[in-house]
Amino acid sequence: MIVRIMGEGQVRLDDGHLADLNELDDELFAETRSGDEEGFRRTLGALLDAVRRLGAPLPDDSLEPSELILPSPDATLSEVRAMLRDDGLLPN
Repeated sequence: MIVRIMGEGQVRLDDGHLADLNELDDELFAETRSGDEEGFRRTLGALLDAVRRLGAPLPDDSLEPSELILPSPDATLSEVRAMLRDDGLLPN
């Protein structure tokens, strides 16, 4: 799966990592819905760090279609709220 982190670029992420990432996504979803700014910041950072750590960066000149787009690390709670689907940012 190709994942784009807005403002950073793309990484290739094995689908097998989605289950682990979904735990963070579930936390982020709940924090975003409740307006927990501190928890939101912490969990968004942890989710993006995990994607960077588990994924392999694609070259900057690579323009493959992204199957998943994640917010930038400095995205606001309201920006992420607008990106959420019924079950979060990641597919379950």
